[in-house]
Amino acid sequence: MSALSDETLKKILVQIQQTAVQSQRSLSLTKQQSTAKERERRIVQLTIGEISSVGKDVKLYKGVGKMFMMVPQKAMEQELKAQEKELTDELNSLNKKVRLIVGLMFTSPLNDFVTSPNI
Repeated sequence: MSALSDETLKKILVQIQQTAVQSQRSLSLTKQQSTAKERERRIVQLTIGEISSVGKDVKLYKGVGKMFMMVPQKAMEQELKAQEKELTDELNSLNKKVRLIVGLMFTSPLNDFVTSPNI
């Protein structure tokens, strides 16, 4: 360790700090996206539950721009279930991304330090 000059050690430290800050930002952004998708998915689940609980003779309307369009109950349920599946897939993808970022946060700086050609 004493073979490294102070300048080299400072460069390595700065590189590790930059990587850590970038990883923390990325992790924070991904968690925010995950929270938003989870909230959106929960709203869709609640809407599906409400639509399922109303009678078959109730008219359902969907907002289209500045107006509303009548939609059959079955079509509305199918659309919401497809949206829920899409949100679940996106959540799974974001959770994988969080695990990857956390893994990189704990391994990358150490690997860069150990395998650095400056040593």
